Amino acid sequence: MIQISPDLIAERFMRYVQVDTQSDPTSSAHPTSEKQKDLSKILHRELLGLGITDATTDEYGYVYATIPSNSDKKNIPAICFCAHVDTAPDCSGTNVKPIHHRYYDGNDIVLPDDTTQVLSISNSPYLKEHINHGIITASGLTLLGADDKSGVAAIMQAAVYFMQYPDVKHGDIKILFTPDEEVGQGTAKVDMQKLGAQFGYTLDGGEAGSLEDETFSADGATITIHGVIVHPGYAKDKLVNALKVAGAVLNALPKNEWSPETTEKKQGFVHPVAVNGIAEKATLQFIVRDFTTDGLAAHHNRLKDIASAVVAQFPGATMEYAQLEQYRNMKAVLDRYPQVAAYAKEAIERAGLNVKIESIRGGTDGSRFSYIGMPCPNIFTGMQNIHSKLEWIGTKDMAKAAETIVHLSMIWEERS
Repeated sequence: MIQISPDLIAERFMRYVQVDTQSDPTSSAHPTSEKQKDLSKILHRELLGLGITDATTDEYGYVYATIPSNSDKKNIPAICFCAHVDTAPDCSGTNVKPIHHRYYDGNDIVLPDDTTQVLSISNSPYLKEHINHGIITASGLTLLGADDKSGVAAIMQAAVYFMQYPDVKHGDIKILFTPDEEVGQGTAKVDMQKLGAQFGYTLDGGEAGSLEDETFSADGATITIHGVIVHPGYAKDKLVNALKVAGAVLNALPKNEWSPETTEKKQGFVHPVAVNGIAEKATLQFIVRDFTTDGLAAHHNRLKDIASAVVAQFPGATMEYAQLEQYRNMKAVLDRYPQVAAYAKEAIERAGLNVKIESIRGGTDGSRFSYIGMPCPNIFTGMQNIHSKLEWIGTKDMAKAAETIVHLSMIWEERS
């Protein structure tokens, strides 16, 4: 029976979250913040300390390592387990002070450094599953960093298990820790040849038992509006203010549909994320999301039609519409390799959990990995209320994630 201690993984996780690794969406460097490398270097040293001799970290902050096969079988695919070291820019990740509530009793938890931050079953119903078990929160001033240091901790604790119990049979296990996932750059500088894995799993999911084999397909869209600029003192019947045109475009967007705040489940949306400009020229930036590429195309056409109709109301103004592919639904790839998700489902069941097959209203590194040669669904870690001061995680969920990694590696060896 595979058993990993919740207390051991909690101690590991709490060390990792105290390292500030927030990525920077305004940076074009790789990684976008140098401080991400601080955790990469720690993980590199720990992997070497476990006896994993090929562990390396590169100039971009990626950590690569291999636990070599101990099986007599020669045809076992190399399997990668991946997590990201960075935390989101949405909420401060500086001076995180994790608190281990060892036996959660079901009552409200008032976070000590900001008593307005109260974690309760009413605002986080999944807490009910953790009564009389350990949970970890931050102190009220920062996010916790469970996204995705819980995944990092689960992979590292599984690595410890493999090194301690060499009689557990497995093929080559590839470990990868990436920077900049939170700003959409998690695979930007990955060396897939160096990684050398045929299939992979990200550890970057929510409730225990969840298995995500589908993500949004994602594009960006930019509308550039050109006004007519003249001296404002002599502007009557001549000036066309691009900023006002941009505001009119935003105002023309539907109010009760087609946005993140009005959609759920398999519904797509268009979401304005930035407005920049002056009276002469303004740009509107959008993210466009759907689970199908046909849906994406329909959203683009609708957005372009709305903007064109608005701009036509301002004689002299013109517009340009540009779209940029960001990532695509991993399911299109994973459906060609059904064993990848099937083995994960079996591993979760072997860990004693009920499997919940889910779709992500977002993307993961696995979305990109699936399209650059490594089909890669997403496995739970237990993270909750991510990117917020009320972020928390159950220690038993992290332990179960690590156990799932072990079972999954064994299943790939058994089935090969």
